Amino acid sequence: MSIDPNTGRRAVEARLATTTNPRHQKMLTTLAAHLAAEADTSLQGLMDTLVDEPSYHMWANGADYGPKGYRAVADYYTQLVQARRGHLEYLIERIVVDDDTIVTEGFINAYQPGAAARQFGFNVERIDATYLVAYRALVLWPFDAEARLLGEDGYASFNPDSAVAVDPADLPESYINLFDPAEYAAVGIGSR
Repeated sequence: MSIDPNTGRRAVEARLATTTNPRHQKMLTTLAAHLAAEADTSLQGLMDTLVDEPSYHMWANGADYGPKGYRAVADYYTQLVQARRGHLEYLIERIVVDDDTIVTEGFINAYQPGAAARQFGFNVERIDATYLVAYRALVLWPFDAEARLLGEDGYASFNPDSAVAVDPADLPESYINLFDPAEYAAVGIGSR
């Protein structure tokens, strides 16, 4: 399966193209920039779309695991990049917009090293392999008066037994390029 990290951004831009409300246009533009920065793993680009002290709420199993505050959110994204969990696509099926919030819903597909997949909650056999994981995600994106993101409120659901080991020959170069050759064996890439 091929993963396109820009899928979510394009869905938001398609909605923007049919939106006439100026406030909603500004919000959709900010969200598209945020998703583009995620795809590019640009920490500065991500943080530029947020208020000074953002608050993330990531709900799972009745608890909020989201970072709060600028430093905690920046650390969260840094750890996401370091764990190589950022190579994902958000297949947005629904976008709802009001004057304060955008809601997106769809499936997220991601390549994850075994250790990251296990930490996320998937039951994986080996940590020295790469897995394709999928989960349903609903994200509420709240905005301030200037159309900057106040944070994210995310809800996810997945089957912990659904992760599929990916043959190293099927891994895309964009994922492989996230790793130093010395790390290949630890994530099941193999020698190149």
